[in-house]
Amino acid sequence: MTTGRHSALELDPTLDDYQLAAALVREAGQLALLMRMAGLQSQQKTSVSDVVTAADHAAEAYVLEQLRRCRPDDGILGEEGASVAGTSGRTWVIDPVDGTYNFLHGSTYWCSAIALKDSSDVLLGAIFQPEEDKLWLGGKAHPATLNGGALTAFKDDGGARNATPLAELGAATYIHPTWLLDPLCAMPWHSAATSAAALRMFGSGSCDLGRVADGQLGCWFQHSCPEWDWLPGQAIVRAAGGATDTVRINGLDWFMAGGTTAVRELRTALEAGSVT
Repeated sequence: MTTGRHSALELDPTLDDYQLAAALVREAGQLALLMRMAGLQSQQKTSVSDVVTAADHAAEAYVLEQLRRCRPDDGILGEEGASVAGTSGRTWVIDPVDGTYNFLHGSTYWCSAIALKDSSDVLLGAIFQPEEDKLWLGGKAHPATLNGGALTAFKDDGGARNATPLAELGAATYIHPTWLLDPLCAMPWHSAATSAAALRMFGSGSCDLGRVADGQLGCWFQHSCPEWDWLPGQAIVRAAGGATDTVRINGLDWFMAGGTTAVRELRTALEAGSVT
């Protein structure tokens, strides 16, 4: 396939789902990076920090084309508008560039991500951070890996990481400043944030979740995540032996990932901010 001056691979339909997912995020991420190097303009979506570029659209178009050829019976849902109704009961969920604000401003903390789900659960996730050359992969039928190496942080020391309390962990999170003006959102967020040992806010949920899976980050929480921001990382954290959860508080859905104890304590802290 050719997109402007940039070309990407035609993928082999005989690849299994995990191989296909890994190839898709790697090719989409490299395509976006090449386009950024050639120069990009952006368009604002909902705010100055919520932007979209031609690279987002081109990377999603590439993944869409490859999936329609390699998995013609599956559905497809993309952040930038891709929508295909499948007949298999399975759907690929695409985030062509997660962390577009970072991407546009020259940070390396962005990625391409994809998940495969069925009617009841997420089956697999793949996340590729091009400028760090990090590829996380995992799901129900595949152990979590980083660049092919098994992720064992949740299993080391007899699984002690699952028992580590929130107060001893750094928590990755994200909240747009305007949401801090709304007490229905700010109160749960503040309760959870002040329960952790430290906070990290990097601007790419999928990059964060990959690092929760590999042990670089202690845990993660965020509200109102669309499926493309949540499912790829959720699948990988679970495959690594970690825990995930969601809870609805004050009309907003909150998403959590980390060790078993940390996720339970994050949920308790978030619920402490409820006004109902």
